[in-house]
Amino acid sequence: MSSEKKSQPILLCEPFLEGNEWLYLKECLDTKWVSSAGKFVSRFESKIAEYVGVEHAVAAVNGTAALHMALLVAGVEPGDEVVTSTLTFIAPANAIRHAGATPVFIDADPLTWQMDANLAAGFLSERCEKRGGRLYNRNTGRRIGALLPVHILGHPVDMDPLLELARDFELPVVEDACESFGASYKGRNVGAMGDIACFSFNGNKLITCGGGGMIVTGDGDWAARARHLSTQARSEPIEYIHDQVAYNYRLTNIQAALGCAQFEQLDHLIVAKRRIAEAYRRMCRQLPGLTYMPEAPWAECVFWLSTVVVDPGAFGMDSRGLLACLAEKKIEARPMWQPIHRSAAHRGALFVDTGAADHLHSHGLFLPSSCGLTPKDQERVTAAISAAAG
Repeated sequence: MSSEKKSQPILLCEPFLEGNEWLYLKECLDTKWVSSAGKFVSRFESKIAEYVGVEHAVAAVNGTAALHMALLVAGVEPGDEVVTSTLTFIAPANAIRHAGATPVFIDADPLTWQMDANLAAGFLSERCEKRGGRLYNRNTGRRIGALLPVHILGHPVDMDPLLELARDFELPVVEDACESFGASYKGRNVGAMGDIACFSFNGNKLITCGGGGMIVTGDGDWAARARHLSTQARSEPIEYIHDQVAYNYRLTNIQAALGCAQFEQLDHLIVAKRRIAEAYRRMCRQLPGLTYMPEAPWAECVFWLSTVVVDPGAFGMDSRGLLACLAEKKIEARPMWQPIHRSAAHRGALFVDTGAADHLHSHGLFLPSSCGLTPKDQERVTAAISAAAG
């Protein structure tokens, strides 16, 4: 490997833009359909709905906006509580707050790293009660408005126990699949199991619009309601008449064009993610003190961000030490997210815990996972990790 190549940084998760992106973007510019109307928006919505296996999809400006609208459409009201995952990026918790509700954080299952369904069941059955056909937290008096499980890192949540809880307690399920487009659970695509679901197409996601999100649902009324909210609640197509305070959450035709070109490469991108995952898994088998992220027998994971857990005693340094060693060699890695119950932004929210999320935050490290990561570049990453091992 040349010294010039060695000096090039390896980033955490870059977009892979080797399809029809230039062609479709040029069409938007040539036709001047660059804003929130245009054929690529409807095409992208149709492609996503068909792939997931639901009837309706509504494009949004980003995943957080999609989650905000999904919660409102699902009936979450100001003053409610929404049961969600603590081990995730902060967006779902913020969307809950945007809806005027309060998150109740559920710890991770140490085996899958996803929301622990047993902890959620314990909270709903032991700390809540039915009154007048609604479920309330006994201690706070707040209504439980929804379940919001988050499929993190490209791996699905164990959904069947949560769906059973939702039926028993008559709660809507809002799936946050923003990190896991393309993953499946027992043969069902993420996004097709809850009442409504959301995806993100941020620049680092499996497929990207640069920014962008999507709501998917089988309920036509909910889809229409989401679309209405995303367009400033304009209720008359010619006159500027609006029937409520709403949002400008629309996706542009330019972004959707990029998304359509990316979608055409989806199968190839999933293969690339799984190839990268297998190489890191082999590395972990050879290095004491490193454990690769799990894939449950019932899951088809897309390994959005390949993640390792570092045991400092066996490996010879902790996760932050390894992070620094990689940075010295121009290899970008990141710590796992601070669990949201620890965030100052959500101080005081209820947390049902076992300590699993705190452990993963302290010891977990995201490794370079770009779909365009070449075998040689990945060898450079694994060689740097091996050199750091004590």
